[in-house]
Amino acid sequence: MGAGMESAFTIAALYRFASFDDPQAIARDLRLLCAEIGTCGTLIVAGEGINGTVAGNEAAIGRLVTHVRALPGCADLDVKYAHSDTAPFARMKVKVKAEIVTMGAADLDPAHQAGKHLDPAAWNALIADPDTVVIDTRNGYEISVGSFERAIDPGTRSFRDFPAWFDDFAEKLREQGRKPRIAMFCTGGIRCEKSTALVRTRGFEEVYHLRGGILRYLEEMPEEDSLWRGDCYVFDERVAVGHGLKAGDYVTCRACGLPHGRETAHDCPADGSGVWPHRNQV
Repeated sequence: MGAGMESAFTIAALYRFASFDDPQAIARDLRLLCAEIGTCGTLIVAGEGINGTVAGNEAAIGRLVTHVRALPGCADLDVKYAHSDTAPFARMKVKVKAEIVTMGAADLDPAHQAGKHLDPAAWNALIADPDTVVIDTRNGYEISVGSFERAIDPGTRSFRDFPAWFDDFAEKLREQGRKPRIAMFCTGGIRCEKSTALVRTRGFEEVYHLRGGILRYLEEMPEEDSLWRGDCYVFDERVAVGHGLKAGDYVTCRACGLPHGRETAHDCPADGSGVWPHRNQV
C-alpha cells in the first residue's frame, strides 16, 4: 500500500451467479491479480459463479471489482462496501469449489433459474398478502435473532438441510392442492437466490426473493414502514444489526459460538462442544 494508507482498508463483500466454463482459469487469474494489488480475504469460484469478501486499499479494491465485473455474466455484480482501520483478514485465498454457497445442489443454475428480485417496497406488499408463503432460508440460530412477520422457519442447522426440508414442505402443499406465490429471503441475498432456483426446479412458478437481502432492506426501509421484527444476525464482530445497520445488543457465546442477548449470555449451559441447547432463549 502507498504511504499514509497502511491503516485504511476498503472491504468489499461480493457475489454473482454466472456460468463459468473454466473456474480454474478464472481463479488462477484472480490469484495473480490479488498478489499484484495486495488484497486479503477469500474468493470462491465455481461453475455457478463467484462469492467472497476481500479487503485492500481503495484503488486495489477498485481494480479487483472491475476485473470481476469483466468476467462472463458479472457486469451486474452485487458489491457491499465497508471500511476498517485494520486489516480484517490475515491473507488472500482464492478457492475453486463445486458451489459458491454450499447447498449440496451443484446441478442448479441460479444464474438462469433464480426467482424474481424485489426491492424493499415491492417486498413489503408481497409478504403482507396472506396468500404469499414467506420462507426464511437462513438457519435456526440466525432466525432466533429476528425475521420478517409470518416467515416460516425451516429449523435448519445448515444450508445443506434446506433442499430436504423444502421437498417435504412442497409435498404438503401439493397434498393441500396449493401452488402459492413464494417469497424467500436471507442475510445478503446469495442463499435466497440459490434457494429460489431450487424451488423453481420443483415446479413452483411464482417465486420471489429480496434484492440485497435483509441487510439492504434494513439499510433502506424506514423503521416505521418495516415488516422486520428483531435484529439480523451477521457473521462479523457486530453479531447482529438493526434498522440503519446499527449494531444490536448481542454477543457471541464463547461456549457454544451462537448469538445471545447480552443479558442472557451468562446463562448458556453449553459445554463448549458447539451443541445448540438454547435456540428459544435467544
